[in-house]
Amino acid sequence: MSLVRMHGTGRSLVSVMSSMSVFGALAGTTVAMVGLVHTAQAQEGRAKVAYLEIEGALPERGAPMGVLFGKPQPTVRSVIETIDDAAGDDRYEVLVVRLKDAELSLTQAEEIGAAIKRFDSVGERRTFVFSEGFGTMDLVLASFADQVLAQKGTGVMLPGMLMEEMFLADTLAWAGLRADFVQVGDFKGASEMMSRSAPSPQWDLNINQLLDSMYENLRAPLLSRPGMTGERLDEAMKRLWMGDANDAVAAGLIDQAIDLPELSATVGAGRSEPLSWSRNLLDAGESELNMSNPFALLQQLSTPPETSVDSETIAVVHINGAIVDGDSTSGGIMGGGGSVGSRTIRKALEEIRKEDMIKGVVLRIDSPGGSATASEVIWQGVRRLAETKPVWVSVGSMAASGGYYIAVAGDRIYVNPSSIVGSIGVVGGKISMEGLYEMGQVKVVTRSRGPRGAMFGSASGWDDAQKAEVRAKMTQTYDLFTSRVAAGRKGIDLDKTAEGRLFTGDNAIGLGMADEIGGIDQAIGGLAKSLSLDEFEVREYPTPPSFGEAIEEALGGFVQAPNVGSSTSITGAGLVPALARQVLGERAWRQIAPSWQAFMLMREEPVLLTSPTVLFVK
Repeated sequence: MSLVRMHGTGRSLVSVMSSMSVFGALAGTTVAMVGLVHTAQAQEGRAKVAYLEIEGALPERGAPMGVLFGKPQPTVRSVIETIDDAAGDDRYEVLVVRLKDAELSLTQAEEIGAAIKRFDSVGERRTFVFSEGFGTMDLVLASFADQVLAQKGTGVMLPGMLMEEMFLADTLAWAGLRADFVQVGDFKGASEMMSRSAPSPQWDLNINQLLDSMYENLRAPLLSRPGMTGERLDEAMKRLWMGDANDAVAAGLIDQAIDLPELSATVGAGRSEPLSWSRNLLDAGESELNMSNPFALLQQLSTPPETSVDSETIAVVHINGAIVDGDSTSGGIMGGGGSVGSRTIRKALEEIRKEDMIKGVVLRIDSPGGSATASEVIWQGVRRLAETKPVWVSVGSMAASGGYYIAVAGDRIYVNPSSIVGSIGVVGGKISMEGLYEMGQVKVVTRSRGPRGAMFGSASGWDDAQKAEVRAKMTQTYDLFTSRVAAGRKGIDLDKTAEGRLFTGDNAIGLGMADEIGGIDQAIGGLAKSLSLDEFEVREYPTPPSFGEAIEEALGGFVQAPNVGSSTSITGAGLVPALARQVLGERAWRQIAPSWQAFMLMREEPVLLTSPTVLFVK
């Protein structure tokens, strides 16, 4: 689906164009609140309440095959653009956002919250957030609204921020394994999980300052609540580690505790006439695919996605996941756990370069990094594209290590306050299995030819000379990395920003690592304004596979080489993530998956640009 955006009034109006697309479609859950919300669109000229529901997790892009199994899944950008669309519609005076077991990250709450504020800034408007249960991120998002409403008796939890790091050196030793890692950058830390039993002083300093900054950013929206002070918020957090709606009202974080059927009356209180409600604005209706007609299904399977660009367009290129050499993976037919392949991204960048009607490009990056060579190949592609079209960058939750390597190829970088950027450093190594072989009475006979033939043998670690060789190679990669950063970020002080240091977006701007606070919509709108585009389409890349290609990838991945993010795999590489996904839950697994993917890359690539951290906000 292509989206036409009109910025003539300073507001973005989004209208749905063309036919069904696999990626990027607006979607939602059918509203079933009898007596509260009209299930049909309100009559023209009478709609006063713009209503939408955010349910579950919001991916950067919709699943490639999700439309086959019902309605397409909403994405971060579709939610933001829907709110901005409502802001540009004179019929709407009120915005109501209902959270239904939403699973948002801190940066997603910041981006969607900014859109709520934009709606509120137009004329005499009011914004509400309602939920049957509030966690930390729900409260952060709700704090951007004028009124926060909770279901009576519901639970409210605001315990604080928790990070748990695992150090596996002793575990590996118990299993007869030893991590031989070398890192360039004293603050890098990516090797420490495998090679140490506790954090180094440098990593401890690095991660603590990052957590301090993220904690301040988490508290900042809550402190914007009327009458809220730091001391009062501290008391609220002590009380709401496991509280209820009444506790949250007393603490000043929720305005009213109501029963769901009272929502309409509460929103319309003080008005002389009842408000009329829209349907769920994220509800795009049922799939256009006729599942009862096998011929229609076969035709859709064989139809390649639309690729022609026939009007002025801004392209959004997604760099979402671990960065690998070769082709990207989508993470299965329902999405999740995918990777970013250098070959796939370079192909997309060349497609964009050849399209005269594509006037500018936004790279949307949410990646902890990965392969050093893949990051360099993508950097080269971005710079080649930037010779003919402006390339701006929007950072989601993270552009660390290889992700930041790619980001500095852009002309301008937007970050959210809590986006994590940096980790300018290199890590590399291997796992020596000598002890495990001895425990299992496995006799390994190693034969090699050539001066470096035995470097990556599994039966022994590296000696000092070999480690020196590895460090020399990694230092070359580090020097190239820092040269790319220095070229892309003029005037940056690498003594303060490199060697693996991590920063939140708000601090990164002062250090010259990024240019402006703003989400994906601000990046697109700012780029369009710089190009004097009043009307334009937004098209996402890499272009989605056809249904047939998606099925082929899914079946091929299951039979031949399962994706490390897939819960269906029963191979050695897939069993661990499958179990972890079941034990930890989907939300925690989504945060762990990139680190697991980076670890698996070590089997094939000895030098990585990757960030080690997994952060849980509870």
